[in-house]
Amino acid sequence: MKNVNRFTIIGGGIAGMTTAIALRKIGIKATMFEASPTIRPLGAGLALAANAVKGFQKLGIADAILPGGRLMDAFVILDEKGREITRTDSRAVGQKYGIDNFTIHRAILHQALLDQLVGNPIVLGKRAISIDQSGEGIIMRFDDGTVHQTDYLIVADGIHSAIRQQLLPDSKPRYAGYTCWRAVVDVGRLNLDLHEATETWGRNGRVGIVPLAGNKIYWFACVNAPFQDARMRSTKVSELTTRFKNYHRPIPEIIAQTKDENLLWNDIIDLKPLSCYAFGNVLFVGDAAHATTPNMGQGACQAIEDAVVLANELSASDQPAEAFKRFENRRLKRTHYITETSRRIGQVAQIQNPILAVLRNRLFRMLPASMNDRQLETLYKVDF
Repeated sequence: MKNVNRFTIIGGGIAGMTTAIALRKIGIKATMFEASPTIRPLGAGLALAANAVKGFQKLGIADAILPGGRLMDAFVILDEKGREITRTDSRAVGQKYGIDNFTIHRAILHQALLDQLVGNPIVLGKRAISIDQSGEGIIMRFDDGTVHQTDYLIVADGIHSAIRQQLLPDSKPRYAGYTCWRAVVDVGRLNLDLHEATETWGRNGRVGIVPLAGNKIYWFACVNAPFQDARMRSTKVSELTTRFKNYHRPIPEIIAQTKDENLLWNDIIDLKPLSCYAFGNVLFVGDAAHATTPNMGQGACQAIEDAVVLANELSASDQPAEAFKRFENRRLKRTHYITETSRRIGQVAQIQNPILAVLRNRLFRMLPASMNDRQLETLYKVDF
């Protein structure tokens, strides 16, 4: 952009920080507002799939991010006895395209992104609740009664975005039908040598095990349940250990390593795909625009793609509102595909009827490996 106006970002998560980094690369120093009094990671582990790695390479920060992660060799789906259902050799596909998949602890990623924003204006403890575009510029209002004026606003405040609710009142999160517990544990004492991410589909729920750097394991367990079920909210590690005690090793042992205070719980929700992300001088990115279920490991990855595409469009235009619209045109189809495909994968993975589960497993074992590879390759093919 030849003329740099005032840009503001709402939200200091992965989407907000990566967007701020991308804008800075093209000469735009955007002020970022974050609702929390500190920028702190919420969550456990996550995937940095090849498309996200490409995004970081494009931004010139891959070398600052990837050393904190761990290379993922393969993703394997198992039954509760440990028998293989499907296998996706992510390393082989990565070699074909010259790029790999990684896993990383969310806290490490957050800190690495924050380190890239030294000197960038970040205002903490400011929760945006509404905006007004009726006059010159955009007036942002915060829950403490203060206001901030800007020319262009990028909304990256997550699935519960108050600004999205204002502009699109019907865009409420939708429940996927299952709840989830997560944790990161040190498994050094278990003497495990895990190089593959696995997901186990069984009668009592779905359990994922994802190796991280430094003898750490990120695990999650998903169980079908009513929305906001009080029993699920109060579940302890001992109950989960009992629930999954008959699953193959090392699932029971890994869960048992978890302390109750480190156990995270939330219902799995997403957003029904929106018809637009750009509203004049306002643009939605990340989960505020296209929150997805975690079944493809693409939530953070799509936020990173957003940042790269936005910087690309802004650098090619003197009219940010037009750049926002071109961003929307490039991102709608891809993010819609990921949101809906991920939701369908979750529905299949969460089948707990014994007869249907047996049929599902047989069908998946019959599918050629090339089908899994093609889906992975779809994610590799980014338009930047």
